[in-house]
Amino acid sequence: MTARKRYWLMKSEPDAFSIDDLERVGTEPWNGVRNYQARNFMRDGMHVGDGILFYHSNTKVPGIVGIATVASAAYPDDTQFDPESDYHDPKATREEPRWMLVDVDFERKLERVIALDEIKLHADALGEGFPLTAKGNRLSVFPVTAAQWKLLLSLERRS
Repeated sequence: MTARKRYWLMKSEPDAFSIDDLERVGTEPWNGVRNYQARNFMRDGMHVGDGILFYHSNTKVPGIVGIATVASAAYPDDTQFDPESDYHDPKATREEPRWMLVDVDFERKLERVIALDEIKLHADALGEGFPLTAKGNRLSVFPVTAAQWKLLLSLERRS
């Protein structure tokens, strides 16, 4: 029996890694996540083939800019072991890694950015506690229901 497809939203600052970067390389390890809840989503929840809404954060117009796919099972993030890396974790060991990642495949760029301000207009339909519109929530990786996925992507065609 195969697991049903799941959906996720993953945030990246475009100055660090953008949808254009993912399009150029095709597949990329989603490294540098240093939040335990986001790590647990990647480690325990993501499966190959799951859909990803690629979100640009910390930019003039934050929003959903593309679609990607989970391309691998979770595995240790090598940046945790590298003392030269911004993401180095001196408590992590190869025997007991603390941080995991998945590989992400480019699928497509959206025809237009679905801006956070527009997403907020649909907060009621997305449901209470939707991480992107919830106050104080700064998770960079979180699950999206099939209904939320459908609603958010329907906004692409609206102007």
